[in-house]
Amino acid sequence: MRELLVAGLDPSALDIVDESHKHAGHAGARDGRGHFRLRIVAAAFAGLPQVRRHQRVYETLGTMMQTDIHALALETRTPDET
Repeated sequence: MRELLVAGLDPSALDIVDESHKHAGHAGARDGRGHFRLRIVAAAFAGLPQVRRHQRVYETLGTMMQTDIHALALETRTPDET
């Protein structure tokens, strides 16, 4: 995940927290896909509304969204917003 985000969005800050352990027994946890919290600061988000920023993250992660990620909580900012 980190490699894809760095290559695709060139963030100045990136924090990824695996929260899968908080969802043990949950349907999404049973299929092996994880729950993650992501904080990303990238100039690539400049001028974009939150929904489009989130879409950029999903696009960057590509098939990982279907194969490895069940839930993704996002905080997306530009360097000027930190």
